[in-house]
Amino acid sequence: MDSLEATIGYRFREPALLSEAVTHPSYACETRRTRPDNQRLEHLGDAVIQLALTEELFRRLPEEGEGALTKLRSRLVSREALSRFAQHIGLGDHLLLGKGELANGGRSRPSNLADAFEALAGAIYLDGGLGEARAFLLRNFGHLIEAVLEQPEEKNPKGELQEHLQAIAPESPTYRIVGQQGPDHARIFRAEVHWRGFVLGQGAGRSKQSAEAVAAAAALEERRWETGEKLVKKNAET
Repeated sequence: MDSLEATIGYRFREPALLSEAVTHPSYACETRRTRPDNQRLEHLGDAVIQLALTEELFRRLPEEGEGALTKLRSRLVSREALSRFAQHIGLGDHLLLGKGELANGGRSRPSNLADAFEALAGAIYLDGGLGEARAFLLRNFGHLIEAVLEQPEEKNPKGELQEHLQAIAPESPTYRIVGQQGPDHARIFRAEVHWRGFVLGQGAGRSKQSAEAVAAAAALEERRWETGEKLVKKNAET
């Protein structure tokens, strides 16, 4: 686990805790060994992450109320966000998985990655205390906190695009995944958004959902549907 410790910037005093954090329940079940899986650490790590990030937001945003702080925290600790955190440090490459889970793409499964990330946070907390766990989170993901603070209102480009288009015609846009590349733990998807025969935008992301959102954001910026709107109006007049 030396490479993982180097990546996260933390050296375990008790390496068994790190081993437990990356052990998926399928591995413990299939090997029939007494070594524990990461479910208990996942439960603990969830609370550690919630506390550390809540404290950071509380400190940085002294004027915000409970509701705003809760919304911001939910964006940082969502399953999708935790999965991205795990991908960022290559955690999937270090997971101990049963043969069945491994064959079914377990190293890149978002739920496995999110659970393992929570377990890792729990393991660091037990090994070094809350201060070390907080430092790990802020050291590796402080830039994401900055991004959330710069954009306090979560945008929904897909919803915004649909509102624009349905003001013109009742048809909803459709999304297509047109390509993917990269290894399982760092897969990049490419998406297109289509509407009434037009390709309105393209985008790429680490998940199908994020690629679609980027495609929708590109469509909002380029506004290619305005050509389509003119054609619809012209046809209606004739």
